[in-house]
Amino acid sequence: MAVPWEEYFRLALQEKMPEKIPEQNEDTLPLVLRLLEKRQELVDADRRLQAQREACQTMMAARKQRWEQLEQKERELKRSFVRFDKFLQDSEARRGRALRRAAEERLQASRREAEALRLRAQRDELRRERARLQRRLERLEPCARLLGQVLEQLPEFQEVPELVARFDGLADMQAALRLAERGRRAELEEARARLQRLRDAGQDELLGQGRRRAQLLERLEAARERTLRWESKWIQIQNTAAEKTLLLGRTRMAALNLFQLVRQHKRQAPALAVEDTEGQLQQVKLFILDLSAMLANLRQAEPTPASQP
Repeated sequence: MAVPWEEYFRLALQEKMPEKIPEQNEDTLPLVLRLLEKRQELVDADRRLQAQREACQTMMAARKQRWEQLEQKERELKRSFVRFDKFLQDSEARRGRALRRAAEERLQASRREAEALRLRAQRDELRRERARLQRRLERLEPCARLLGQVLEQLPEFQEVPELVARFDGLADMQAALRLAERGRRAELEEARARLQRLRDAGQDELLGQGRRRAQLLERLEAARERTLRWESKWIQIQNTAAEKTLLLGRTRMAALNLFQLVRQHKRQAPALAVEDTEGQLQQVKLFILDLSAMLANLRQAEPTPASQP
């Protein structure tokens, strides 16, 4: 509870003043001196009270100022707490974003590393495939030179597929000639059989019926003419067959030479008979097609100078 200023000063004056004024002899001390002493005591007491009042006011002002400073510091501290809380929240948000970015970067780095490993493995596989094809090309280089020499000897062919097509045509022609030859032989045999039957019938007619002799002679002459025509056709067929046979023999020799070269290149023993020209041509055809496909694939797979690593 606050003490009034008058009561405070009264109590302070009582403390400063002696409890009991010593008794003096009124006779020895003049009244004026006592009054002066009292007055001096009052002046001193008033000064002390004034000094205490000023000290109290100074202390109260200092306390008020201190209280205001404490309130200001409290407000600043509250604002600092708010700013610090906001800073913590921002730091936590930045930390979360940084962690998410780091996780995403690690995931992307692992993916890029896996992709790089896959690409390196693919590159090594392509290099091995290229080396294998290069070795195979070196092994098949003699065959390519042989085909080039064959093309040089046959100026009517410009490319290897044309040569293969020519061989296919010759094989088909050979099959057609064989079929035609079998047909001609069957017709000739049939004509001979008919002629024999006619002769037998003529002889029977001559022995049995004289009146049909002229008719049989005419038929005989007709048969002879037909026979001559068939024989001339047969001779023509034989001549044509001889030419085709000669061409076929040359073709067989060429096919056999090519087949032997292919077998020598593959280092395999002949698995076909010498007379099996069709099988030999088929083997040569397969070899030429494989070689052409390999060369085409090699040209496609060979990278350009700009794309080489």
